[in-house]
Amino acid sequence: MTNTKLKIIALITMLIDHIGQFIPNTTDWFHWIGRIAIPIFIYALVIGYQHTSNRKNYIIRLYLFSFGMAVLNLIFNISFNETQMYITNNFFAPLFLIVMIIYLLEKKQSKYVFYLIIWQVLALFLSVLFVEVLSLDLTSETTINYQFFGSAFGSILFVEGGPLFVLLGLFLYLTRKKISCIVIVYCLFSLFCYIAYVKWGQRPDAPYIYLVQFARYQWIMIAALPFILLYNGKRGAGLKHFFYIFYPGHILILYLIGIYLK
Repeated sequence: MTNTKLKIIALITMLIDHIGQFIPNTTDWFHWIGRIAIPIFIYALVIGYQHTSNRKNYIIRLYLFSFGMAVLNLIFNISFNETQMYITNNFFAPLFLIVMIIYLLEKKQSKYVFYLIIWQVLALFLSVLFVEVLSLDLTSETTINYQFFGSAFGSILFVEGGPLFVLLGLFLYLTRKKISCIVIVYCLFSLFCYIAYVKWGQRPDAPYIYLVQFARYQWIMIAALPFILLYNGKRGAGLKHFFYIFYPGHILILYLIGIYLK
């Protein structure tokens, strides 16, 4: 199975998941199917990063779309604030973080690890500064405000999915050449997601609300493993930039439909 076919499967399951998120009165099985999407996207990202001809442009493009999606979310969330229905989706942000961290770690120099630490400390500080100290309440939801600044500054704590899915990206990158390692790490990660939700997932206080940004059925992501293992090492044809257009487009359309049906 080519990288392109993996992305198509991820797109379809993501669409089903977001229909369940935005359209009223849908059942949980929409989200069960949707658990397949994120791991496949992350794996496809790691593979795509390895084969891209210009990694810096790849990283910059992901950041620009991450920030652009954050701005679009903010505009729609402010415009429809009275509905109390918010867009929290910006998966460009963790994808950007994954490749940016990989890029720094590939340098294999301690100074780049230092840069990474300083970046994350500053991103956390600035996010807290704008939300808590300067009280820039862009919307009535604190978590939404944090997500905007988290995407803008690249804070691993405040992006969609939180640090756990960024770690998944790093794990898949480190194990990408050994199928047995992928299986072991991925199964352990899926199990950890279940344990993490049981232990911390229902706590509404920080930092748990940002560390465990997934539902009780996140462990169903294990169903993505067979698709990942079917990857044949080939890129596939077409759809190079389709995801960049489809992702914000389908979310905004479903969001507006959801508001209309609410």
